[in-house]
Amino acid sequence: MAAIEVRELSREFSTHIKEPGFSGALKGLFKRKYQHKIAVSDLNFSIERGEFVGFLGPNGAGKTTTLKMLAGILHPSRGQISVLGFEPYKREAAFQKKFALVLGQKSQLWWDLPAYDSFELNREIYDVPRADFKAKLEELGELLDITKVFYTPVRKLSLGERMKCELAACLLHSPEILFLDEPTIGLDLISQAKMREFLRQYNEKTGLTVLLTSHYMADIEALCKRVMVISGGKSVFDGPLAQLSSRFAAQKRVKITLLQAPDATQRAFLESVGSNVEIEGEVASVSIDREQIPPKINAILGGLPVQDLAIEEVELENVIKDVFEKNA
Repeated sequence: MAAIEVRELSREFSTHIKEPGFSGALKGLFKRKYQHKIAVSDLNFSIERGEFVGFLGPNGAGKTTTLKMLAGILHPSRGQISVLGFEPYKREAAFQKKFALVLGQKSQLWWDLPAYDSFELNREIYDVPRADFKAKLEELGELLDITKVFYTPVRKLSLGERMKCELAACLLHSPEILFLDEPTIGLDLISQAKMREFLRQYNEKTGLTVLLTSHYMADIEALCKRVMVISGGKSVFDGPLAQLSSRFAAQKRVKITLLQAPDATQRAFLESVGSNVEIEGEVASVSIDREQIPPKINAILGGLPVQDLAIEEVELENVIKDVFEKNA
């Protein structure tokens, strides 16, 4: 049985429209107007146990709404969800102990108390045996390098330390599924790298199933072999990360090393071959349509004093941006 099964999942919201001024407030008491928004529309996907899947989309695409439905916080408008054999919106006690949800912009730690106090609270909530709690906390403290801040008030922790403690708090009851919504948001580059390394190691060690949303492409490239992309609440891609560029990137980037810096005539030649020509010393880069690569490469080799040549995929971040814009 797959860890997560989603069929025809949709979620709609109705929002009251208030007219301005006192008269508008008065009208709202007797006759309200509503606007309807479809946040998620007919999503279908399946995630196997142990998978680490990236869940991508622009702001407002429906990512967080989907995670909240999978966690049972929101009830779907229609469709079916199965998470470890449970229907999340029923909020059964047995299901609550099998998953964890980390929202990068929300905190479950008590602000004025040490993180350890919040850990103790979670131990009581999830009924974790004392011996298991101590062993798990020791393991997480070492892996995340946060043992030294267990007894420091949360408000005095750096953002990186706080996010590590948030993650530890979610993993104390050894969930089988982890929903991560922007876990590295606002972190510096070093903290992001440490967080990614922990998640990678923990997934490999425990077989934890992870669904990750992030705007940092470095997170996705480092952790996810599979990605799902949604835009406007609808699925636009679901497959191996490696296929994303080949499917959506219309061009490849060709880097050419010449015997010497190109002159004006050679630059004009490159501009006739492709687009977005960039030159730095004797190295020139040009974007060429994917289907035109073979003949254009032959033209470059025949028309320029080439010392070395490399064909590269467009950066993932640019591919994702193009996908969003095409499906806006």
